[in-house]
Amino acid sequence: MDAILLQILNGLDKGSAYALIALGLTLIFGTLGVVNFAHGALFMIGAFCAVTLQRILNLSFETVDETQTDFLGNPLKVKTPYVEAWFGPDIGGSIVDWAVPLAILFAIPIMIGVGYVMERGLIKHFYKRPHADQILVTFGLAIVLQEVVKYFYGANPIQTPAPDALNGVMNLGAAIGMDIIYPVWRVVYFAFAVLIIGGIFCFLQFTTFGMVVRAGMADRETVGLLGINIDRRFTIMFGIAAAVAGLAGVMYTPINPPNYHMGMDFLVLSFVVVVVGGMGSLPGAVLAGFLLGILESFASTTWATTTLPGINQIIIYLVAIAVLLTRPRGLMGRKGVMED
Repeated sequence: MDAILLQILNGLDKGSAYALIALGLTLIFGTLGVVNFAHGALFMIGAFCAVTLQRILNLSFETVDETQTDFLGNPLKVKTPYVEAWFGPDIGGSIVDWAVPLAILFAIPIMIGVGYVMERGLIKHFYKRPHADQILVTFGLAIVLQEVVKYFYGANPIQTPAPDALNGVMNLGAAIGMDIIYPVWRVVYFAFAVLIIGGIFCFLQFTTFGMVVRAGMADRETVGLLGINIDRRFTIMFGIAAAVAGLAGVMYTPINPPNYHMGMDFLVLSFVVVVVGGMGSLPGAVLAGFLLGILESFASTTWATTTLPGINQIIIYLVAIAVLLTRPRGLMGRKGVMED
């Protein structure tokens, strides 16, 4: 039972990333009708926002410490971060240590801005074009963004540690008499994903802005005839979707060190999640994300890979085939979406 619960936790961990990226993809497709193959690049940019802030906070200057000497007796040069010099070693050290969570505040305006520029500068010109054209142009944009990141940050993964207070492990099963040791940051990531997903659903369900957006998703022309600038609201939703993908990348950096191709690694799987959940269905995207994450976790166990070698690499695609054969619209897909 301990092993089963541990695999479920592992699945929820990876499923959180799938669900967040798929949620953003579905928001864009549901509002604008655009198949955005650059969405994985937004996940990557968010991760490198965390890397950038960490580097900024670690900018330092050298001072000579007369109390420390090398083996020749010469005073040592010590690097002191500017943050520690400005705020003191305690507060400054804490700011540097909590660089990843602080990167959330750093990434939100950047990701909204990137989403706005992407939508206004490129994607708006492809609203009425075939989905194949949208896929080609956004996939090309993803490659460009990937190469730009590679140029400035290099090709190697960059370690971005979690805060020391959240870098250990915890016994999740202690309360129920079980021994389930699990990394604290992965629990934090799952809780963060649930909070973001819940916030998006509440925003769409209980705010006037969200209600107008949902109405526009159902019947864009009628909402426009009421005198509402639905295009502006959809542009804002594109920025919000970009921010969701970016925040997913920020918080994932301690789990998987950022590299320039991490967006592509998650992109294909996230599109499979969207298709399995049902194109245009926000609940379906979230449900499929967690479901496929758990299935992939169980398929990665030693027993599964020994019995069926390579099953962990193809389980998601096998499930997608089975779902689409029995439910062509996906688990919660709506009639008429991408059926013209």
